Amino acid sequence: MSKKQIRVRIFTDGRIKADVMGAKGKACTDYIEVLEQLLDAETIDSDYTAEYYETEPLEVGQPNLNHNEIGEGGL
Repeated sequence: MSKKQIRVRIFTDGRIKADVMGAKGKACTDYIEVLEQLLDAETIDSDYTAEYYETEPLEVGQPNLNHNEIGEGGL
């Protein structure tokens, strides 16, 4: 899992620009509502980086196939 960062820039004319880095796919858009609340702002426009079109790798575990249960009667 990659480290996620948000860079927020506030310009002298009051505009705010926020960039989400490290979030792949649509996960980056999950931060929009949080940023709007934190900054008391409303999103006017969104541009997507190359990361938006990527996907997070899935981590899949394998079941433990060597696990044996023994009941009261033994084997």
